[in-house]
Amino acid sequence: MDKEIIGVLGAGTMGQGIAQVAAGCHHKVYLYDAYPDQLGKARHTLRTTMQRQVEKDRMLQQEVDDIMNRIHFADDLTGYGRCDLAVEAVVEDLEIKQDVFRRLEGIVSRDCILATNTSSLSIASLSSVLKKPGRFLGTHFFNPAPQMPLVEIVPGISTSAGTVKKTRRLLGSWKDHTVLAKDTPGFIVNRVARPFFGEALRQLEEGVADVSTIDWAMKEIGGFKRGPFQLMDFIGNDINYKVTVTIFEEFFYDPRFKPSLIQQRMVEAGHLGRKSGKGFYEYGDNEKEQVPTKDRDVGQQIVNRILTMLINEAADVVFMNIAAAKEVDLAMTKGVPFPKGPLEWADDLGLMNVLDRLTGLQTEYREDRYRPNPLLKKMVRNNETFYG
Repeated sequence: MDKEIIGVLGAGTMGQGIAQVAAGCHHKVYLYDAYPDQLGKARHTLRTTMQRQVEKDRMLQQEVDDIMNRIHFADDLTGYGRCDLAVEAVVEDLEIKQDVFRRLEGIVSRDCILATNTSSLSIASLSSVLKKPGRFLGTHFFNPAPQMPLVEIVPGISTSAGTVKKTRRLLGSWKDHTVLAKDTPGFIVNRVARPFFGEALRQLEEGVADVSTIDWAMKEIGGFKRGPFQLMDFIGNDINYKVTVTIFEEFFYDPRFKPSLIQQRMVEAGHLGRKSGKGFYEYGDNEKEQVPTKDRDVGQQIVNRILTMLINEAADVVFMNIAAAKEVDLAMTKGVPFPKGPLEWADDLGLMNVLDRLTGLQTEYREDRYRPNPLLKKMVRNNETFYG
C-alpha cells in the first residue's frame, strides 16, 4: 500500500520539523513557503541539523539522505493536489491562516485532510472559511517536532468522526503518543502549563524570590528539567506572552490566565530570550551567571504554589470534559515535559493537602485566580483520587 503524501505549508522551524518527521516515516513530503529565500534556508537548516545527529551517532547518513530526498521544496502549491494530508504551520495569526486555507481548499483533492498546527487559535474560527469544514482539524506538534513524542489532535465543532479517526491513525504511526482534546483555548498543554509561567512571574512581581532562585527551586526541588524563566527564554518571551494573552482573552478575561506586566515589558524592550541574546538571562558574549539563593524553605514554598496551581488547572480540564485525566497527564509529561503528570502528583500529595493550599491562597489574596476547582472539592468530599 502506497504511503500517504503529505503537504506542509510554512518552512519555518515547526514546518521543517513536521516535514522531517513525515519524511522520516517514509512519506513523500511537499514543503512550501511563500518566500523562496526561506525555502533555501529550510533546506540548509534541515540537513545541517540532521548532520549533527549523525555526528552524535543518533542517525545514519543514509537516513539523512533518504529524508532529504523525500522532501520536495516547493515554491508553488501545484503539488498539493496529490496530498492526502496538508498541515499548515505559518505564523500564529488568524487571518493569515484563514487565507492559507481558502487558497488550499481550491487546490487539494476532496479527500485531503486539512490540518493546522496552531497552539492556541480556535479550530472553529479557522474552519469557518472552508466549504468542507468536516475534513479540518488541529494537529498541534511540539518544538522540536522530531524530538518531541506528542501531538495534540483537536477536532473542531464541524470536524467529522472519520477525519479524527484517520488523522489519529496516521499521526499515531509517526509519534509515540497522541492525545485528543476539545477545541478550547490552549487545548491541553498550553492551557495547563499557564500557571508554570504565570505563578512564577507573579512570585517574581511580589518579590518572593528572584529569577534564578525560582528556577533553582523548580529544578532542584520540583524536579523540572528547566525552570519557568529558562523555558520562557527558550520558547521566546514574545511567543509565550502572545499565547498567554490569547488564552486570557478567549477565556473572557478569566483572572487565572492574566498576563504579566513584567513579561509585557520584556517583550516591548525586545528582551525575547535566547533568540535576541537577552531575556530573563543574558546569552552569548554578555552571559553572566545568576546565583540563586538556595533556601530550601523558600524554595519549597515556590514549588508548592506553582504546583498547586498546575494541579488546579489540570483538574479543570477534566472537570470541563476537555480531556480524560490520563490524557492530561500524558500530554504534560510528553509535551512540555513535566517530571510527573499533575493529576498523578495530586494523588501523591493528597487531594486534601492540595485543596488546603488553594484555599489558603484564595483566603490570602481574595482573588478569583485562586478559586479551587469544583471537581477537586467534590473528590475531597468523596475521598476520591484521580487514579483510585
